[in-house]
Amino acid sequence: MQMLFRIPDPLAARFKQAVLPRQRSAFVTKLIEQALPEDDDPLYLLALEVERDATLNAEMSEWRQGLIADGIRGQEEVGGHIDAAW
Repeated sequence: MQMLFRIPDPLAARFKQAVLPRQRSAFVTKLIEQALPEDDDPLYLLALEVERDATLNAEMSEWRQGLIADGIRGQEEVGGHIDAAW
């Protein structure tokens, strides 16, 4: 199967300089195989299951909302009011 990809010019130039023309398909194939998870990888399957868990996603959303104004991101309480530290 042939596929068309667009990559930035500087990266394309490095790729063409580093990989010989008749080795490019094999090179890209190897990189994709290494980067993609196996279909039967137990950890990958568990991650997919967690992503589909509506209850867990709702709980994580609540945590996310609670952490937005937690005072960690440059705000500190000084004398009863919040003092921005930027």
